[in-house]
Amino acid sequence: MKASRIPDAPIFKTWRRSTYSGSENGACVEVADCFQGAIPVRDSKVPHGPVLVLRSEAWSAFLAGIKAGSI
Repeated sequence: MKASRIPDAPIFKTWRRSTYSGSENGACVEVADCFQGAIPVRDSKVPHGPVLVLRSEAWSAFLAGIKAGSI
């Protein structure tokens, strides 16, 4: 597998979180829609922390697992 340099979270300008996350600033993830074929993900409590970049297929599988109740 080819390694890639992952840029710092602040360069992504389009972070969004689920409307299901509530307003109490609890634990949730945020995603950015700025890359074709990849989904940057970060912890909402650590906005300047590391970013996990998933391939679109992996993100879709993750969401399907959540909807199916297996994750």
